[in-house]
Amino acid sequence: MTAKIEIRRANKLFDTGGRRIAALENVDLDIRANQFVTLVGASGCGKSTLLRSIGGLEDLSSGEIRVDGRPVSGPGAERAMVFQHYSLYPWLTVRENIRFCRALKIKREEITSADVEIASGRTDALIGLMGLAPVENAYPNQLSGGMQQRVAIARALMNRPDILLMDEPFGALDAQTREVMHDLILHVFALEKPTIVFVTHDVEEAIYLGDRVVLMAPRPGRIDSIYEVPLPPEREQDMKLSPEFTELKREILSRIRATSGMQTDRGMLDKLTATAQPGAAA
Repeated sequence: MTAKIEIRRANKLFDTGGRRIAALENVDLDIRANQFVTLVGASGCGKSTLLRSIGGLEDLSSGEIRVDGRPVSGPGAERAMVFQHYSLYPWLTVRENIRFCRALKIKREEITSADVEIASGRTDALIGLMGLAPVENAYPNQLSGGMQQRVAIARALMNRPDILLMDEPFGALDAQTREVMHDLILHVFALEKPTIVFVTHDVEEAIYLGDRVVLMAPRPGRIDSIYEVPLPPEREQDMKLSPEFTELKREILSRIRATSGMQTDRGMLDKLTATAQPGAAA
């Protein structure tokens, strides 16, 4: 089966103060249609760079990314992005923010009254799906962080993208709100059936949401290992307590520590603690 997203020998170099840093090195990855793939790894492993490259916001130094067999050469309507920072327009209401991209399209192209009705119906459906009906006429500064992110997701879904690219979208939310958003995005995934690529630092989040967890390693950024998630499509929060879940979480965390060079050395910590005590030898 042909992959929805094909990444072949993707390399990305950044020039920083005369030094060249390999953000991505020889990344190869296939992502199937309607699959939920999560990217994890230590800071600096290239997760966000890879996501932005799929979205057409970064150009590769070499290699290629294809979507439906076509090379990615820039942003496209079939790919929508959701960022950690909500980027809502403060002068627009919830409803107006969701319809913003469609409003731009209406101004550019010839449309019929039927097109307008379809857009309005799509907006209504997304407002209902995301639980935004009580605040549809509110402005962003009147909403909680979780509500603002719901608006951002609804706006990304407005044009029915085939691919939803999410860069730590729940990173700024408290733990309880994150759990609510996890179940919400899984509900959206089941109904809308996009292909989702989701970047996170949270291994538990990566396992709970994903069909596959792709672990990236830093210096240079590369794919280290890929884990199939042994959970059914319909997820429940209690699954996080299952032996399969906790064992996979332990395995991935251990691998992240190993690839990042941040293994805990208990003996070194004890030594540092001892030297910090009053009266310790200089």
